Amino acid sequence: MIRVVRGNPTPEELAAAVAVMQARATAAAGATAAEAPRQRWAGPAQAVRRPLPAPGPGAWQAAFGPRG
Repeated sequence: MIRVVRGNPTPEELAAAVAVMQARATAAAGATAAEAPRQRWAGPAQAVRRPLPAPGPGAWQAAFGPRG
């Protein structure tokens, strides 16, 4: 809710003031979202396949084990 305490603004002046306040609020919300750490599973590097290991002992575990 906005209340004019002093003066008599025109509708255009009031609209300009509301637009500035809305732009600042949107920018502040965007800055907060940009600072949040990204989850590792959402990273684009997770979509890139690694080459399969050479056959032999431990190859199955190396192919499907945790990524480092």
